[in-house]
Amino acid sequence: MVHDIQIIGGGLAGSEAAWQLARRGFRVRLSEMRGSGEMTPAHQTDGLAELVCSNSFRSDDSDKNAVGLLHDEMRRLDSLVMQAGEKARVPAGSAMAVDRDVFSAEVERALKEHPNVTVVRERVDALPESGPTIVATGPLTAQSLAESIVQATGQDRLAFFDAIAPIVHRDSIDMDICWIQSRWNKRTEASNEEGDYINCPMTKEQYYAFHQGLMDGEKTEFREWEKDTPYFDGCMPIEVMAARGVETLRFGPMKPVGLDNPRDTTPEFPQGRWPYAVVQLRQDNKLGTLWNMVGFQTKLKHGAQVDLFRTIPGLENAEFARLGGLHRNTFLNSPLVLDRQLRLNRAAHIRFAGQVTGCEGYVESAAVGLMAGLMAANELAGQDWAPPPRTTALGALLSHITGDAEAETFQPMNVNFGLFPPLHEVGKKQRKEAYTSRAKAELGPWLRQLEPIPA
Repeated sequence: MVHDIQIIGGGLAGSEAAWQLARRGFRVRLSEMRGSGEMTPAHQTDGLAELVCSNSFRSDDSDKNAVGLLHDEMRRLDSLVMQAGEKARVPAGSAMAVDRDVFSAEVERALKEHPNVTVVRERVDALPESGPTIVATGPLTAQSLAESIVQATGQDRLAFFDAIAPIVHRDSIDMDICWIQSRWNKRTEASNEEGDYINCPMTKEQYYAFHQGLMDGEKTEFREWEKDTPYFDGCMPIEVMAARGVETLRFGPMKPVGLDNPRDTTPEFPQGRWPYAVVQLRQDNKLGTLWNMVGFQTKLKHGAQVDLFRTIPGLENAEFARLGGLHRNTFLNSPLVLDRQLRLNRAAHIRFAGQVTGCEGYVESAAVGLMAGLMAANELAGQDWAPPPRTTALGALLSHITGDAEAETFQPMNVNFGLFPPLHEVGKKQRKEAYTSRAKAELGPWLRQLEPIPA
């Protein structure tokens, strides 16, 4: 099939961009390296839109949460990622979590069945010299293509490390020790009857021993050129958090507040039934057979992980479907090298999308892919592009990437209300609702001016 545009990279951003373009009548060649005999350090399959870290799209609350608002805006634009997410959804309280295999399969099915999309398993080693192109290779861009990008931008790459949490087989968890409960018993319509998290309780002595184990455990060694690469705070390895202080984890992923252990009636817990610390696991697939260790991204070596994590009460016999890992992420200094339509300043036929632009998170990556697809569709149709209002989640994220952030200190960012134009006249307690109400009201007129999708 002769194509109107090439998309390089079949992750969330590339898949979403392809969907938006194809539905508007444009023929897409979607090039994906995995499946051609190549693989990245973090992926395990050749499936399109594979989720390599958590299985959570985070909060789905569109009235008080910035990422939940982004969910809502993407749904209003018929996002493929959000459609597939609904079909693959698993219980996670007020968060949106998915069965990663079902999710990837649904995205791939939709794209392969669309007559305007051709998926080609091939490695692209250099930026095309001509022709409309979207590069959505993500934070794990292959070295040869990354070098081509550096040459085209005239700027060196920026990088940070991203860590992956372990996944445990449900039937290897000792439920005589653990219990199921959501913090403060908070639930949604998608919740399990008892709660959405398996909780592993720790006494003070157990917690301190675990903390020391994190400090002493054998870690992945860095190459010399990697030693100054910063971590992204949203995916901080647990041992890096632990190094900040012995109590740090108890105010982070191991926070016990709001969790009442029904198993405990012994003197082990002098405070009563409230554990000193808790390790939580969240359902990772629809069958409920796999559970993700929440906040336990790690750079411990695999043997050290098994030894240490089996000291956690209830996980003494844990079988791991996947152990934690570490990979290097690469992203552009986008405020410096991209224009307001995500095009390279030095090569306007090339757009970038997804995490390589310096957004962070599954939903944000897909959202930038969605916008890149809309921009490219407008350009191919000879139409002018009007960006979404900065008061919306889409507009705030796009503005951060393409100019609002300082180039000298640019770092990957999740969508958050700090990126929105402020509402100083609104009290703090009402501010989140005010941000979301304003965004929902102002997105409507922008949606109506988009070119209609052909029947």
